[in-house]
Amino acid sequence: MTEALIQGLLLGGFYAILAAGLSLMFGVMRIINLAHGDLAIVGAFGVIALTERFGLSPWLALALVLPVMALVGIALQRWLFARTLRAGILLPLLVTFGLGAVLQNTLYGAFGSEARSLGSALGDLAWASWELPGGIIVGQLPVITFVIAVAVLGALQLLLSHTALGRAIRAAASDPEAAALCGVDARRVHRAAAAIAVALAGLAGAALAMQATVEPYGGPTLLIQAFEAVVIGGIGSLWGTLLGGVLLGVAQSLGALWSPQGFQLAGHLLFLAVLGARLWRNHRHQLGRPALPAWRHPRAARKAVRA
Repeated sequence: MTEALIQGLLLGGFYAILAAGLSLMFGVMRIINLAHGDLAIVGAFGVIALTERFGLSPWLALALVLPVMALVGIALQRWLFARTLRAGILLPLLVTFGLGAVLQNTLYGAFGSEARSLGSALGDLAWASWELPGGIIVGQLPVITFVIAVAVLGALQLLLSHTALGRAIRAAASDPEAAALCGVDARRVHRAAAAIAVALAGLAGAALAMQATVEPYGGPTLLIQAFEAVVIGGIGSLWGTLLGGVLLGVAQSLGALWSPQGFQLAGHLLFLAVLGARLWRNHRHQLGRPALPAWRHPRAARKAVRA
């Protein structure tokens, strides 16, 4: 049980990186990018291609791929997302869904259907582990991924809190019209948010390729996991995203103790429970009532009715 909790905690670091970009893009541009998981797979295959064809270290390849992914995000925002945002809610969903299909088939044409991994390029790190007191085995790579997640989210928090760009992003996310009246350039803010979000997707894809395998049509699964982590942790909070990822990872690890199918099922059940609780709370607030009804003794309830 303890080892499952630790493994779930570390898995939550990967989910936090994956979900942070999705949450940021929705919070700033109010768009749900259905191609987010496919962009993560693109980043993973980019790192794999550099390591296989040029013999680069996975870490060096990752450092080269992330700026390219950021430029891809800027290009997508300038030539695709910005043109669909003015057409309502449905068109961005359709466009990003189509973008995901294009990316999947492009990757299939370039790399085939075979699953790929960076495990062989990492050498001993791919399976190296530490033994904690009590005989608990913890992989070094999941720990590194979790540390990277905390560092990335901390850097993003500093960016949003202590830089002019970060203040502009927060202003555009909270009240776009008021931000525009104050001179905030919405196009610049949206491009910066898209660059960060797509780069984070590429980082998450590379982290997945280091610990498991990736294949061209694996993007939708990653999108579901990112969406669940965002909903569980709450949209608009970086540390809430980390919490949501950790809770999702812990639920999946505990579900795996029950059965192999319980790994995914437990995460889905947690997501549905949190989503149902949020919908119930919003419904009660719209009625002007507290989220939880006040439970009283039957005698006290009868007295209140008589009064």
